[in-house]
Amino acid sequence: MPRASSLAADIAKETRIEAELIEGGGGVFDVVVDGKLVFSKHAEDRFPDHREVIDSILSKS
Repeated sequence: MPRASSLAADIAKETRIEAELIEGGGGVFDVVVDGKLVFSKHAEDRFPDHREVIDSILSKS
């Protein structure tokens, strides 16, 4: 959860969007914006770089 919290803080700082963290299980980590999947740890087999998530969010707005 610390990495997710850190990413949420960076998202808020750079986009002024407050991220909602929903605790899951099994190593699932998805980033969804307006119902669209921006990043899936399961699909990519890695935790995202903060910059790639923020850039994806900014390109969607």
